[in-house]
Amino acid sequence: MEAQSNAHILLVEDDIDLADWIADYLKAKEFKVTICHRGDEAVELIQSLNPDIVLLDGMLPGMDGLDVCKTVRASYFKPIIMITARDEEIDEVLGLEMGADDYITKPVRARVLLTRIRKLLQRQAIFEQESDAGITKVEGLLQFNGLEINEQARSVTLDGDSIKISSNEFDVLWFLACKAGQVVSRKELVSHLRGFDYDGFDRSIDLRISRLRKKLKDDSSEPFRIKTIWGKGYLFANDVW
Repeated sequence: MEAQSNAHILLVEDDIDLADWIADYLKAKEFKVTICHRGDEAVELIQSLNPDIVLLDGMLPGMDGLDVCKTVRASYFKPIIMITARDEEIDEVLGLEMGADDYITKPVRARVLLTRIRKLLQRQAIFEQESDAGITKVEGLLQFNGLEINEQARSVTLDGDSIKISSNEFDVLWFLACKAGQVVSRKELVSHLRGFDYDGFDRSIDLRISRLRKKLKDDSSEPFRIKTIWGKGYLFANDVW
């Protein structure tokens, strides 16, 4: 499925020259772009405009990007890409913990940014289409005792309770559950979910796993449902649900 080329992007960046450059590039690719230079104004715009995707700088006047992400995530479920400086690794980690779907580092590379945007928009389009259709197929259903994962409805139920997870968290869970009992490496996860090779520094997978553990009542100190196999990757246990 092709991502919409005319999707509405909200660009939140206080560097005016950088914001104009990114906006001009994306408009040339037929995206609609709204620019905002302050964090507090970004919250209002996200809530009122409901853009298809948000590009969110980490350091902003009025309210920093991390607080913006945390504030809007309760009601905004579309993709957010954090933009961080190279020496702000902590912002990458915190941004993903606050609910960002991806991050890129400055200096911004146009083609990398475009690839990330298109990939997230494609996933969002598929997610919305399947949610609207409400389709359920037996072959798209995984059950592990009290855990039920429905690929078509993109829903998760644990002990009869519906578990609210993001689209990206569902992608990780489904991929691991399909390989229940097998060790899945970070490289394999990154390559499958993000479309490029693991470079040894990507933390987004680890943070999505952490969020999944909390929602699926796993023990974060000694996980037994989604296990960490040190030096190898992750293992989804199939007999502890």
